[in-house]
Amino acid sequence: MSDMPSSVVLREVGPRDGLQNELPVPTIRKAELIAALGTTGLSRIEAVAFVHPRAIPQMADASEVWGAVEPVAGIEYSALVPNLRGAQRALAEGFTDLEIMVSASETHNLRNVNRTPEQSLDGIAEVIDFAHGNGASCQVIVATAFGCPYEGEIAAERVAAFALRAVADGADSICFGDTTGMGSPPRVRRIVGLFRDQAPDVRVALHFHDTRGTGMANLVAGLESGVTEFDASVGGLGGCPYAPGASGNIATEEAVYLLQELSVDTGVDLDALLEVADLAQRIVGRELPSRLLKAGPRSRLAAS
Repeated sequence: MSDMPSSVVLREVGPRDGLQNELPVPTIRKAELIAALGTTGLSRIEAVAFVHPRAIPQMADASEVWGAVEPVAGIEYSALVPNLRGAQRALAEGFTDLEIMVSASETHNLRNVNRTPEQSLDGIAEVIDFAHGNGASCQVIVATAFGCPYEGEIAAERVAAFALRAVADGADSICFGDTTGMGSPPRVRRIVGLFRDQAPDVRVALHFHDTRGTGMANLVAGLESGVTEFDASVGGLGGCPYAPGASGNIATEEAVYLLQELSVDTGVDLDALLEVADLAQRIVGRELPSRLLKAGPRSRLAAS
């Protein structure tokens, strides 16, 4: 494991990507979850999405949620936006780190935002310009990068080309999203390698779902490819409202546990994070898929 990075950064996406797939959660409970996550050592939290309430009603209270949060110094809070209007709302609320998405799958992109991917990329260029003109950064997420539930396999060259177009338009970083858990370690290595060959200095992040049980194997493949930024969701909350069968993201606590076993530092207090995962479970009122939440780390011994 000598080629593993010594440390990585995890972005917690549960408050946005997780809760957008649950029954509506009261505003104050969303803010409570964000506040609790801020006590665990996490340095990045995706807090809200500024989307049209008809598209994702669970995010309709984004402004109210953010208004109820007391930001913690040293934590980078980001917001997902679908278009220029969303970016304007996010910046008006004080966000300086934006994310915007395009799908490598035409069908998924049309179902998600009613645009072709090419039309989305044109709009993304405008959002990047707007963000930079107002002192904000913008990450472009390439969704369905590892496969599409409607179209099946997506050519790795197409995925890399979309990311490179975003970089040419000024994207500050790229995130490859495994929207429905169709990724595998060889495909992770191929996409990251293709992109890195042409844009070696651009920050790369990876967003995995554990739909088919390959989430952690994909994380290790990303590590071995030199990636040091990953998304994860407390308790394994998450999915995608426009991708049938897309179960939760990889669980943040499981990622931290695995990384600790690999001697890769995350800066996160695992015990504190497990407490927040239990809180998340109580907030949504159902058992979450995190296996570590049930079993605990291997250091937790049974009573004799």
